[in-house]
Amino acid sequence: MSERVYKPHDPAAQVDDVIVLGGGAAGLMCAAIAGARGRRVRVLEKTRRCGKKILMSGGGRCNFTNLYCSPDNFLSANPHYCKSALSRYTPADFIALVEAHGIAYHEKERGQLFCDHSAKAIVAMLLDECAAVGAAIDNEIVIERVARDPEHGFVVHTAQGEYRAASVVVATGGLPIPKMGASDFGLSVARAFDLPIRDTRAALVPFTLGGAAQAAYKDLSGLAATVEARCNEAVFDAGLLFTHRGLSGPAMLQVSSYWQAGQTVTVDWLPDDDIEAWLAARAGERPNARLSSVLAERLPKRLAQRLCAEISTDHPISDCRMKQLDDRARAQWAGALAQWPVTPEGTEGYKTAEVMLGGVDTKALDSATMAARDVPGLYFIGEVVDVTGHLGGHNFQWAWASGHAAGTVA
Repeated sequence: MSERVYKPHDPAAQVDDVIVLGGGAAGLMCAAIAGARGRRVRVLEKTRRCGKKILMSGGGRCNFTNLYCSPDNFLSANPHYCKSALSRYTPADFIALVEAHGIAYHEKERGQLFCDHSAKAIVAMLLDECAAVGAAIDNEIVIERVARDPEHGFVVHTAQGEYRAASVVVATGGLPIPKMGASDFGLSVARAFDLPIRDTRAALVPFTLGGAAQAAYKDLSGLAATVEARCNEAVFDAGLLFTHRGLSGPAMLQVSSYWQAGQTVTVDWLPDDDIEAWLAARAGERPNARLSSVLAERLPKRLAQRLCAEISTDHPISDCRMKQLDDRARAQWAGALAQWPVTPEGTEGYKTAEVMLGGVDTKALDSATMAARDVPGLYFIGEVVDVTGHLGGHNFQWAWASGHAAGTVA
């Protein structure tokens, strides 16, 4: 179904009950839920089309939720904050909505659900839900600031005029992908009302390498392997991808959310093997084979050769024949392959990050309603809040759950 674009609001004609700032996942969900309660709702979206991040997600098929989503899949200064909203609007609830709209979907892996055809179906579903309850959507609205209005609650100043409502829901997203219109506007609204903000940084983002590391591995761009990556308390078993700038792939994106500048990420290249026992067995079966040839049974050939050239052990020949590896050498190689250290120079930042870490401090918000405790009628939902999910549909589930929580009361 084609996208509905509503006529611009006439400030003199109506004062809305709820104004939602942002027509993304969380904002559209909130508008639909609030409208279903009989509230007069208006969404203000600064771009020409709603749901642009939905449209680009999952390779254009939108990883819209995860069957196994739980509070353990989120980072926050207060890890308990997300529990209430997630428990009251679950993946099953969103799946029921998807099925009610006849959208075909499939599980790709590990509970990740994708549209069979196009993410456009999810955006159309949300717009249809909003239209069904009379929630209006004004596109290409440049919002300048939000202030108190003594008569109506709030006034939203825009380049197109003033909008007034009893409640304002901030669903403006985070800082990633500025070319799509991302900005810190939601954080600026929080600051204007004296709400605390947790430091923000890019998350679920590729690493960059520098110096010798970048020189050693840049020509492996495009090569991938399934690894176990560790950083601080985080451990992820997923794919690693070499890029011309550094390291990407799901495993690296996941640990990037836990990494701090200067820290080392540890990679296990053969996470499913007892590497020492496997090397001993292969030495018996292929005694004259080079170590790199044996490693190429599990890893891309060029990667296996590069690891043999770069990893240092006591054995004088790095890429020796298997029969030359004694017990001590095999133990060293097993340790090196299971704990390959890399210290990223940095990350690619917001230009390629999937989400923002940090945001509006949850201690200022009610976990059941997303309302600002000291500013009645003001709500913050979605990515602008200090709740950041793992890769794999969890951030969308937070958008649905937090939008639903605010929509039931705003």
